[in-house]
Amino acid sequence: MPKAALVGVDIGGTKTAVVLSVKPPAIVRRIAFPTNADEDPMPTLARMIEAIREVLSAEQLVSADLQAIGVSCGSPLDEIRGVIQSPPNLPAWKDVPIKNILEDEFKVECFLGNDANAGALAERAFGAARGTQNMVFLTMGTGIGAGLILNGQLYQGASKLAGEIGHVRLSQSGPIGHNKNGTVEGWVSGAGMAREARRIVEMEIARGGSTLLASCLEKDGGDLSARDVWNAAQAGDHLARNLVTTTGERLGEAMAILVDVLNPECIVVGGLAVRMGEALLGPARAVVAREALGGSSNVCRIVAAELGEQIGDVAALCVALEGLRRDR
Repeated sequence: MPKAALVGVDIGGTKTAVVLSVKPPAIVRRIAFPTNADEDPMPTLARMIEAIREVLSAEQLVSADLQAIGVSCGSPLDEIRGVIQSPPNLPAWKDVPIKNILEDEFKVECFLGNDANAGALAERAFGAARGTQNMVFLTMGTGIGAGLILNGQLYQGASKLAGEIGHVRLSQSGPIGHNKNGTVEGWVSGAGMAREARRIVEMEIARGGSTLLASCLEKDGGDLSARDVWNAAQAGDHLARNLVTTTGERLGEAMAILVDVLNPECIVVGGLAVRMGEALLGPARAVVAREALGGSSNVCRIVAAELGEQIGDVAALCVALEGLRRDR
């Protein structure tokens, strides 16, 4: 195996994945483990280092065979210094100098990137946005953020905070996201969908109605997830189906803003859109067609991430590729 090997580390709120690749997007080895986001990050960092050693050893490689390590994680981050700064899905990860930790351990350059930006790079290089010059990638996981490629370049803004669409307010009242009522993240993210589902289910129970989600609420000790909503919707539950449609419509409202402001060729959506497909994206497209300027909406494709559930892995590799490209 040539010295072109790359390691990608995708750090999420529930799991972390370590992958090894020689020719992205192909993955040679992969190890995933729980992140334990509310706890001291040191045990997860130790497991991360161990996993990198394991994927290298499995291919009879050592760190000297690596070109670079790419780390994809939610914001806020200091990408220059390589520091993770307590993202909402990693509250205990306060000022974690992951770049220095991994470079000291493996003696190879490590790059840190925002997961939405990384997703945009991945879908443009290997997925649904191949060949585009202007595109938006939406994470749509526990939270929601946007990665922007404009005029063929990753756009990050003056303080590298561009794309925080989750912080935009859609309504004066509504579910909380990014510490504000009625934001895109409150309405559209997986966590927002789960909170809204709980509110609606409790109202349904109070008025004597029935829903499959009631049993999920009891079974999970009062918690619901976006996965619960989707499973119930697939089983024909009217309340869950309506919630998926409503979430898609709110997603469309956010997309209409992006379409009018940025005039992209496509918007690619990961996470929930990969699992829910047209049940979510169909209502979103209808709202964009109704609310955005026709000259912009007519040229914008709205699609689920082509890389599917693999996008986090490939995105982490793309952080390494983009870092190496900038270094040249």
